Amino acid sequence: MAMNNHGAGAGGPQWNDARGFGRHDTSFSPHPGWWGDTTVRHHRPAPTPTSEHPFRPVWNQPPPRRHGVLNILLVIVAALVVAGVLLLLSLSLGPSAFVLCGILALVPLGICLLGLRWIDRWDPEPRGALLFAFLWGAGASVVVALLLGSWVVELLGTALETTSPEVIGPVLQAPLVEEFAKGLGVLILVYTRRSHFDGPVDGIVYAGTVAAGFAFTENILYFGSAVRESGTAGALVGVFILRGLFSPFAHVMFTSLLGFVLGYALNRGGGNARILAAFVLGLIPAMAGHMLWNGGTLVLFHSFVLFYLVVQVPLFIVAVIAVVLLRRSERRLTEARLGDYARAGWFTPEEVRMLATRPGRSQALAWAQSIGAKQDMREFIRTGARIAYTRQRLLGGRRDADYAAQERGLLEEATQRRARIFELASAAR
Repeated sequence: MAMNNHGAGAGGPQWNDARGFGRHDTSFSPHPGWWGDTTVRHHRPAPTPTSEHPFRPVWNQPPPRRHGVLNILLVIVAALVVAGVLLLLSLSLGPSAFVLCGILALVPLGICLLGLRWIDRWDPEPRGALLFAFLWGAGASVVVALLLGSWVVELLGTALETTSPEVIGPVLQAPLVEEFAKGLGVLILVYTRRSHFDGPVDGIVYAGTVAAGFAFTENILYFGSAVRESGTAGALVGVFILRGLFSPFAHVMFTSLLGFVLGYALNRGGGNARILAAFVLGLIPAMAGHMLWNGGTLVLFHSFVLFYLVVQVPLFIVAVIAVVLLRRSERRLTEARLGDYARAGWFTPEEVRMLATRPGRSQALAWAQSIGAKQDMREFIRTGARIAYTRQRLLGGRRDADYAAQERGLLEEATQRRARIFELASAAR
């Protein structure tokens, strides 16, 4: 069934009106980004709309259970590990200091999660996957880092006998162990949530969430150490300002480099060899960035303010610019891939503009709210993004799931969502 249906009603988006969401053209050839022509390895025309088989409404169908049990078990185990780590911290610091430090650690955590949510707004990742990412970072990665830390220090001390222990610990051992520990969580997500890894942005979101969890636990430890060693509020405030306000995104920036490399590699297809190679390759910039951050005031600069202004601030600005460019590339990918379906008759050009532009989405959601269809419109928009990325996987030659079946199911879901929106619009007249 083609989607060139009737309009949306008075005051709403005009799906068949050239003055609605865009001009009547079907070229849809925005300038490609990271996905580009190199990822379109297998030409595959979009399927033709049919109405031969009736479909049950998608919202009445049970959710797919593939990998569901495994994902639930991973979350439960990760949560138990976090509970154990926090219990040990509470016993070490004392209940009062633990609560105080935990509250303070929520501030940089909130800043990081808000930033990651902004990055993830275009095509949100499953909440269960993000929950596991955070729990792994806050618990399991801390345990792995503690278990490997002393062994790696001894190994480095033997290999670098003339190097000061003050350099070996924070500048060499911590980046090596911590980035590996955090990276294991990202690698687990690659294998358990591979169908949701669409590119570098998804990798950044998952890796950044793992890092935010790790930083949360580490901040409690650092804040608690400041209280225990000095016994004064001034020392705690100083550490909080440096770690919680001046550099809340530090861990997120390091591990996101690994996520970027893994996401890019997954988008280009390939098996376990490519994934593991990307994991090792991605650890290199993550560890190097961490070493630079930790060693700035020990090796390069003697003034924290100078190091912060000359190195940390420019690195953060570069990271923000890179993320903005990647987000724009996501929007262009959505428009290009949905354009394929518009040519096949699944969408109108105006719907592509609505689904693939931020102003179009905002206008559609505002109108849908006026007729009581905001949730359906939100799902229609989300389904459109999933359709675009599913097609990109097909064109890239990925074979880690039955994406052709997913494509057909998502297209039918979009058809039903739109029909539901039109019903509500007609009833509201």
